[in-house]
Parts: sequence; structure tokens; C-alpha cells
Amino acid sequence: MLGRRLRHARNAHGLTLDELGRQVGSTASQLSLVENGRREPRLSLLQALATALGTTTNELLDPAPPTRRAELEVELERAQQTATYAALGLPAVRSSKHLPTEALEALVGLHHELARREDAAIATPEEARRATTALRLWMRERNNHLPEIEDAAEDLVRRGGYTSGALTHSAVAQMAADLGFSLLHVDDLPHSTRTVTDLANGRIYLPAASIPGGHGLRSLALQAIAHRVLAHSTPRSYADFLRQRVEITYFAAACLMPRTAAVAHLDAAKRRKELAVEDFRDAFGVTHGAAAHRLTNLLTEHLDIRLHFLRAGDDGTLFKGYANDGVPFPTDGTGAIEGQIVCRQWAARAAFTRRNRTTEYYQYTDTPTGTYWCTTQTGSTSAGGFSITVGVPFASAKWFRGRDTPTRRASRCPDPSCCRQPDTALAARWAPHAWPSAAVHAHILSPLPTGHFPGVDDAEVYAFLERHAGDRAAD
Repeated sequence: MLGRRLRHARNAHGLTLDELGRQVGSTASQLSLVENGRREPRLSLLQALATALGTTTNELLDPAPPTRRAELEVELERAQQTATYAALGLPAVRSSKHLPTEALEALVGLHHELARREDAAIATPEEARRATTALRLWMRERNNHLPEIEDAAEDLVRRGGYTSGALTHSAVAQMAADLGFSLLHVDDLPHSTRTVTDLANGRIYLPAASIPGGHGLRSLALQAIAHRVLAHSTPRSYADFLRQRVEITYFAAACLMPRTAAVAHLDAAKRRKELAVEDFRDAFGVTHGAAAHRLTNLLTEHLDIRLHFLRAGDDGTLFKGYANDGVPFPTDGTGAIEGQIVCRQWAARAAFTRRNRTTEYYQYTDTPTGTYWCTTQTGSTSAGGFSITVGVPFASAKWFRGRDTPTRRASRCPDPSCCRQPDTALAARWAPHAWPSAAVHAHILSPLPTGHFPGVDDAEVYAFLERHAGDRAAD
């Protein structure tokens, strides 16, 4: 960009390279190399050039392009230096002064589309799983605790009038208003979105009622607010999108269960040796899953208790998990845990075997890495049953309600003889005569959808905003 700014200033003064060279004691060829980005000038030459051109060294070194054409020229050069373009085996196009600006616009636009398609091509389920795994490990290194987001959430809820207990809808609306937004409930949100934020008119569109799956309207509004508070920009990759999703979910949880009040509740319960997910859930008016996951943010950092959390389906499929206590989650070859099958002996699956599922299920489990105590609650959605589990090493069970349970099981997983291999006699009898037809999860065979944001239908979103643009007069 230095070369572009130098050329722009030289042309603005009507100087040729020879004329400028004589003024600064250099040759036209040397200045040409500088203008074309092939050589860095010495500081003395840079100062002389600035003086001759009536500008400053800071202005010459400004990374912003001096003109739209200069910006296009730099973008074209950078695009032609990428591995993606090199793999095409095509010649480079020189952005000389004889190349029309319209042609530059077209070439740069084509390179942008090429890069977008390249990104879309690698956004496969495998890429998503790798990104998910990397983010999970990154969070584990930090004990699932993000202090900057904790601080931001604590500050915002206080400004919204929060004191204790459950965060009210009116408090959430006040928090949005403090940021210049109003919350509007509509029944025609695009099918690919949970919320839509109109930045131009300060509006956050939400569903007309709570949606299934534990996402209350407070949480959805707070997640939309989080994008503004955390200064998010358009994600550049699926990993970036995923990180933003984790951050807004964390922010919403930190608002619904603010750190100061939550830690005070948990610390008092620990001193009584009565830590319980259900009490924490009821104290802040959130779902069982949200309360359980919030414990992963706070217990290690503030109460020195290591733990694990998992959400599993009634068929044993692991949907979500976190651990910093050494519990042996099942993984695939990439290190991903999502979609793996939880051991039948774990509390997450054993809880489905009891007749009365209205209360917490407590269990000790002996594993190859030690003994763990767990508390599990089951539930159901239209997609089937699920369980929410929080567990700790044996030594930490003394702080929790349900530690006196007599239920104890042994797990040898990942040894397949634990629960994955059939009984020998049954296998001998039925193996030659059984031909099951496996269910295929079609989504694992397809690339992730693309758009301005991964999975979002841009056309539908823009049409939605246009429909509601006429409502501004009613505000």
C-alpha cells in the first residue's frame, strides 16, 4: 500500500519518476521498485519523498488505500498470490494503468467468488467436527471460563436493574434499550434464523413464543444482544462462526445466571454440602440444561471443583459434552465427541432404565480412569428423549446432594466387550440369519449450507427485513 500511496501523491503533484528522483536524490528505477511494492525504501528516502510530495511519512505508511482503484489493484495482487489461484495454473494479470477500472472490479469480484466457493467446499461435516473439537479443547484449557464475557454480562445486567433471582423479560428489554435496540416479536421469522437484528433501525426480531429445545425468549434476545456487546463481525469461516456461537451462548448464560449471584448461591450450597443442579436451576429460572452447563463455567474457576457435563440421546448418542476431570468421553479419529455412543453403564444412559424419571438420578461409575459420581435428569422433545448429566471425581462427590446413593456400575469402555459386543451365544445364533437395514443420517453426507452466515438463507432474511421496514412508522 505504501507504493500505491506514493504513486497517488506523485501523480497528484504532476511529477514523473525522473523528476521526483532528482528531487530526492534517487533514480527513477529505484522509485519504480518502491511504487510496485518490490522494495522497501530507507527511512531517509521515505522522509525525503514525504517532504517533496508535501505530505508526512505517517500518511505514506497509512495502510488504507488512497483510491478505490488502488484498493482493487492490491486486492488483485493478493488474490493472485494465493494457493487457490496458483492451483488453477492461470497466468497473473498485471494491474497496469491501461487496465480499465471496470475490468479490475470484475477480476476482483471473480476472485471473491472463487474464495467463497473454496470456503464452502471445505465447510463439510468433517471440517465442522474438527472446528468443534478445536474449540472444545480451547475452552477446556480455560476451564470453560471466559472472564471478559463474564465482566461484560455482569455490567449489562446491573445497568438493566438486576439484583437477584431470575432475570425478568423487562430487564432484558431494558438491557436492549440501553444498547439502542427494541425487541419485537413476530411470527414470520425466516426459517433459517432464530433471531434477526436490524442494525439500521435498532430492532431485534424474536419469535412470537418460546421455541422447543430449551431456548427461551430471554436467552434468544440476549444472544442477539451479545453480537453487539462483543463487537462481532461477519464470520470468515465455519470455525469463526462456531466461536461466535459459543460466545453469545456464554454471554446469555452469564446474564441469566450472573456471576456474583451464581457464585454466592453455589458457594453457600457447597458449605452446606448440598450442591444440586435442580436448586441452581430453580434459583435463576432457567432450564436444567442451561443450569448444568453454567456449572462448567463456574465450579472449577470459583469453587475449585473439576467436573464433566454431557447431553445424550435416549439411544446413547452424545450431542454435547465438556470435561476437565479426566472422564473418558468416546471420540472418533479426529478427536470429536459429538455423535459418539455413550457407554450403557454411564448414568447418562442408565437413567433411562428406571421407571420413575421425575427426580434426579444419582450413580457412581467405575471407569478405566477412576470413579465418578454423576447426577442425571432426563427429558424429551419431539426428536426423542435426552439426558443431562453433571459428574465429578469420587473425591468431589462429598459436596453434592445425592452422594449417598448406593447405585454403582462399572464401565470398561472403550473396551468393546463392555457394552458394544453382543453376547457370544446370541451372536452365534443370529449372526448368520440377521440382516438389519441401518438408518442413515443424510445430513452427514452433505456440505454445510452457505450464505452470509453459515446456514442462513440470505434472500429470505433480506426479504423479511424489507417486509418489516414499513413498520418503522409505528415505533
